[in-house]
Amino acid sequence: MEKQVNDIVAWLQEQLSMTEAKGFVVGVSGGLDSAVVANLIKLAAPNNSLGILLPIYSNPQSMEHGKKVVEQCGIESLTLDLTKTHELMYSLIKEQLMEKKTFNESKDRIAGANLRARLRMSALYTVATNFDYLVVGTDNMAEYYTGYFTKYGDGGVDILPLVEFTKSEVREMAKYLEVPEEVISKAPSADLWEDQTDEKEIGTTYDIIDSYLKGEEVPSKDKEIIERLHIRSAHKREAIPSFKRSK
Repeated sequence: MEKQVNDIVAWLQEQLSMTEAKGFVVGVSGGLDSAVVANLIKLAAPNNSLGILLPIYSNPQSMEHGKKVVEQCGIESLTLDLTKTHELMYSLIKEQLMEKKTFNESKDRIAGANLRARLRMSALYTVATNFDYLVVGTDNMAEYYTGYFTKYGDGGVDILPLVEFTKSEVREMAKYLEVPEEVISKAPSADLWEDQTDEKEIGTTYDIIDSYLKGEEVPSKDKEIIERLHIRSAHKREAIPSFKRSK
């Protein structure tokens, strides 16, 4: 694990050299993956790394965990509460759709959740532009493969240092980096609504997804879920389709 961490840190430093950016910014959610990334960018750019807490109707415990991560790794931090921004924007959109009788009630929760992710992305890039920093993503291999991220939300980043690592490997990395135990051991959650967890929403567990990605046998129902999610989310991982004019 020491070698993996050192390799990632060196790679992060290469990204700065290649892009001529001055440092890194990451959204710190209080979850495992962002905690690991916060530690990694602090190691890669000790004086030019920034963790931003971005609460939107967030669970207070998540914010408390985020603050503990910031303290643990010693990264500079900001807190930008976007709750009122989200409330204003989404209520305006809903109001207009309701007036035209085109509001889809069944999509209410997911549309609101995706807007949260996209507002956070906008805030991260605004701050990154101010400092000439790169926005660092937190997706691990399981999330990336299944498409468990919001297009142009938490998927809207400059670089992805953890995408080659399974969730279990990220957890081991977190232990090596001495991330707070309560962050390592809690159920992964995007904190989108009450009692929401990643695994409930995905329909299978990270352990099973990790096993699948390592080429191991998994139950057929879980395999079907994983492969269906991978196919449905292909557009999130591919370049934007563009029309090619005839010559």
